[in-house]
Amino acid sequence: MNKPKGVPPKLPTSAMLPPGLAGLAGAALKPLPLAPLQPPLDLAFSVMQRRHLAIFERLAELGDSLFVIDPIDLPLVFMLQPGGESPSLKIDRNADGMNATATIRGSLPLLIDLLEGRLDGDALFFNRELTVVGDTEAVLLLRNAVDSDEVDVLGDLLSIFGPLAGPARSATESIVKVGAQIATDLEDFRKSLKPRAPRNVTNSGGQKI
Repeated sequence: MNKPKGVPPKLPTSAMLPPGLAGLAGAALKPLPLAPLQPPLDLAFSVMQRRHLAIFERLAELGDSLFVIDPIDLPLVFMLQPGGESPSLKIDRNADGMNATATIRGSLPLLIDLLEGRLDGDALFFNRELTVVGDTEAVLLLRNAVDSDEVDVLGDLLSIFGPLAGPARSATESIVKVGAQIATDLEDFRKSLKPRAPRNVTNSGGQKI
């Protein structure tokens, strides 16, 4: 279906999480407690369940399987139990002591692109941009279920605003663009403060001084 003229294409969710911004978010989260993040995460997960029933119906056969999602640019992990009677998504500093079915590790933008079906997981695995440890058969079932429906993480989450979801997305994109630019400027400034290695200077006799 052709888009109406004058309507800009939606940015991929990952496009609003450039490396500089993800790193800045990670630094901000490191000293903070994670408990306040669980209620909004529960709400987001509930929205995803409601909007993608077909995915969760396929995932029911995973039972109590536990997937650890480890975004390497954030000081936390997500613990996903997509099957069973009460699917859940929890947050913690690490997965120590967890009997995980599998662990999936990569950058946050990359993981979001995978969820939205924008990247080839096999290619990422062979290029070592994505690490999978554990039950690969369960991970394959998870991926096939997610690929069976069209996921737009930001669009799904903003759907709670009803008819205001469109304007809310535009506002969010504008705010995040500004944040990304600030993150880039801060990173450039940080790099400029690094002392430069002294250059070797030689005298007329060819000796270093």
